[in-house]
Amino acid sequence: MSKLKRKPTPVARESADLREGNIARLRELFPEAVTEGKIDFAKLRETLGDDVDDRPERYSFTWAGKRDAIRLLQTPSRATLVPCPEESVNFETTNNVFIEGENLEVLKLLYKSYAGRVKMIYIDPPYNTGNDFIYPDNFTDPLDTYLKLTGQKDSEGNLLTSNPETSGRYHSAWLTMMYPRLFVARQMLREDGFIVVSIDDAELTNLRASMNEVFGEENFIAILVWDRNRKNDATFFSVGHEYMVVYARNRQFLKNSDVILRALKEGIEEVREEFAELCKKHGNDWGSVRKGMRLFFDNMTGDDPRKALARFGKVDSKGPFRDDGNPSWPGGGGPRYAVLHPRTGKPCKIPSRGWLWPTKERFDEELAAGHIVFGPDEKTVPSVRSYLFEKTTEVMRSVSFSYAQTAAQEFDSLFDGGRVFDNPKHYADLSRMVEYLTGKDDLVVDFFAGSGSLAHAVLHSNHTEKSWRRFVCVQLPEPVNAETHTGENAKRLGLNTIAEIGKERIRRVIKRLQDESKGKLDLKDREVPEDLGFKVFKLTESNYQCWRGAGAKTGEALLAEMEKQVDPLLPGWKPMNVLCEVALKEGYSLTCRVEELIGLTGNTAYRVSDADKGQCFLICLDDKLKAATVKALGLKKDDLFICRDVALTDEQAANLALQCNVKTI
Repeated sequence: MSKLKRKPTPVARESADLREGNIARLRELFPEAVTEGKIDFAKLRETLGDDVDDRPERYSFTWAGKRDAIRLLQTPSRATLVPCPEESVNFETTNNVFIEGENLEVLKLLYKSYAGRVKMIYIDPPYNTGNDFIYPDNFTDPLDTYLKLTGQKDSEGNLLTSNPETSGRYHSAWLTMMYPRLFVARQMLREDGFIVVSIDDAELTNLRASMNEVFGEENFIAILVWDRNRKNDATFFSVGHEYMVVYARNRQFLKNSDVILRALKEGIEEVREEFAELCKKHGNDWGSVRKGMRLFFDNMTGDDPRKALARFGKVDSKGPFRDDGNPSWPGGGGPRYAVLHPRTGKPCKIPSRGWLWPTKERFDEELAAGHIVFGPDEKTVPSVRSYLFEKTTEVMRSVSFSYAQTAAQEFDSLFDGGRVFDNPKHYADLSRMVEYLTGKDDLVVDFFAGSGSLAHAVLHSNHTEKSWRRFVCVQLPEPVNAETHTGENAKRLGLNTIAEIGKERIRRVIKRLQDESKGKLDLKDREVPEDLGFKVFKLTESNYQCWRGAGAKTGEALLAEMEKQVDPLLPGWKPMNVLCEVALKEGYSLTCRVEELIGLTGNTAYRVSDADKGQCFLICLDDKLKAATVKALGLKKDDLFICRDVALTDEQAANLALQCNVKTI
């Protein structure tokens, strides 16, 4: 093969195509059903046999607009994210991210970099109560809609719309908005990951149905209850709660194995190695699965599993257990039936709040299962025995969360008592969820970030647990309503959008945590320095020229469009913005490090490295690439080098293609 036959490949200009990923997975599972990149459904049916349900009447979940939602999901994004160091805190060193932009476009851009890496997703989407904002998805050009919405392009009409119950597609509009976002969210979760969604009664049923379809009904975990202010306009009942719906990415992955029990009981290196091999078969190593399972490793020190058994005290044939469970009915008013002590035969003391189990029959079932531990006589209230391996994870003791009024007061204290946002979630509630569902170095995502409660929760948990979790938050720059009291207060502080409120909250939380640490001794008891910072990025148009020649009506117009494409970068492009777009669309995280290479003469080049994924590339954005630069870079076969196409001669392009993996802009 001659050198001139080898050519550089172009860098990606759009986000990853989710359809290609699905086809790739089908090709891996059923290669016989994929022909020339297309799915042969006849062969797929033959392969699956009786498992295909083609009955005319069968269960299905659909709505008006579902096809639009799927089409929107399948449309790659041509947008980009630009860094905003001036709005960030510790931009160069932090691993936390806040993105201002339309969340579906952002999720598509993040997909290639973050797919399969997120341990927990929490979202608090619009509840669809008639007045809250419904994302105005444009199925032909969602980016154009967003740019008009945010004033980056001229627009006509009111793009921020409500969704009144009188609308012909009241529930359908909400489902069409939610479905593609849930779909991409699932792809971003790790196999041992969780998603938690806040919702109220208006769309709880539809949320469950859509999550059953996206995540699988078998991966449902729980519906938790969150107390809020009572509604004064209630007709029959004053409903004082909302919900948190919890699903696992893959509940099967959370199941325990005998080798785990052996590792915990024996704590010997051979068993740990066997456990590590088991974990690797599931695409993870010992550490990440250990944290992913959650079990009880919060109190583990070092790598000795035996030390964790202190929380459970004893181990029998069923595994580690603890005997300190509370048998009381939550909140009081529980049943008060008689329970006889097995030795004295007299009725045991009843918990002050009544029994936890609604009937004596249920109590007897727990007793037969070995879950009831009696005291020395009937004067002691029996306790609950909990076996670690009877459930996929240790059960979270309480599902009672803070009142909304408490959350609002805590939030207001950050802004010197002024209220700039209505109905925030309490960071302490979310902190409990974060600590329960994630390990100490996991990635947490919120793409309906609102006022930034999840970011606050992560910073709080890291501060108290001496952990180093990271967050990625996404929020639409939705204008605040200046006609409300909270809107007036926000504007008085220069906070014109919900995204600006979220960013300012994070800055104030960081300042509060820094003030708390002042004057305290630095005992160096953290494994990793506390990360009190966050990077800000904003969604905008790509740095690449967009081909518009298809609409040219004359030869002159077509020629003018072709001349624009000689340099694919837009006029006025900035190096850091282009670096960010290239890295993101090549699958690098937003926290990758960019270092200018020292010692080059005649060219400026950078090394972009992503420590989490163990990859890096070199890039030069100059108009012309000098031979001395190529020599100084010392490129090898496995190195990725990116430069502008206009910077290379044909001979340089051919030589570089033989020397390394080269891509051009």
